[in-house]
Amino acid sequence: MRDSFAAYHPLINFLYFALVIGFSLVLTHPLAQGIALVCAITYSVSTTGKKSVLFLLKYCLPMVLLTAFINPAFNHEGTTTLLYFSNGNPLTLESILYGFSAGTMLVTLLLWFTSFNRVMTSDKFIYLFGKVIPALSLVLSMSLRFVPKFKTQMATVAEAQRSIGRDIYSGSLWSRTKTAIAIFSIMITWALENAIETADSMKSRGYGLKGRSAFSIYRFDERDKYSLIWFSFCGLFLLAGTMQMAFGFRYFPNIRYALLNMTTIPFYFVYFVLCITPVIMNWKEERKWKTLISEM
Repeated sequence: MRDSFAAYHPLINFLYFALVIGFSLVLTHPLAQGIALVCAITYSVSTTGKKSVLFLLKYCLPMVLLTAFINPAFNHEGTTTLLYFSNGNPLTLESILYGFSAGTMLVTLLLWFTSFNRVMTSDKFIYLFGKVIPALSLVLSMSLRFVPKFKTQMATVAEAQRSIGRDIYSGSLWSRTKTAIAIFSIMITWALENAIETADSMKSRGYGLKGRSAFSIYRFDERDKYSLIWFSFCGLFLLAGTMQMAFGFRYFPNIRYALLNMTTIPFYFVYFVLCITPVIMNWKEERKWKTLISEM
């Protein structure tokens, strides 16, 4: 499915991800975390399909379970003791729940950043921050695109090594280790050379010089204006709710949380609509497109 939200102005894309990532870090209430996780999964699956489902099953679910099991082994706070380990340390209900919460937060952030990396391309990032913080924006842009580019290049190098009989998946342990070290050495050299070439290329183009103009294909139109108003309202409204402890939740020393009532429910509703906004935008665009096709 085509991601219509990615076609919006870079400011709108960046503001959305800044809000959802920021609130995903701050809000620890299970309901808020559940809303963020479900919306992050829905957005990812709606745009990338089966790849996201496989990613969730392969990495995200084990990460939640692993965090939930590891945290009680090191964190023994909490008043609800379930049992005692052989070394005398207690296993508490609060530490288990906090482990699940931490795992859910990690997975949610991972999904948001995956979508961020796909939507906020390097040219969008440089467009937004190239004039304000040229050096930092270039470094951040290069860092965001480094991992997928490094992964693609490593697959190419590994395939080239395999074609000359150096396969990391066959042969003795020593030969596979030597091949892996050789590939890693090639990748380090490639990464350093690529960074130098990029820096020289940007310098030769006058990047960061005062008064330098830049080509841009982005235009702030009517839909971007309404989106900016909506996201600004959501950010301020949820910030007010956070300050009023509408999302209040604590795990230690015992569990305490803000009750769901007519005062707090609107904040959760706005948070849900904020997180699901790109999916709604994509759905509306797809429906509009199908309507136009049917009228042809």
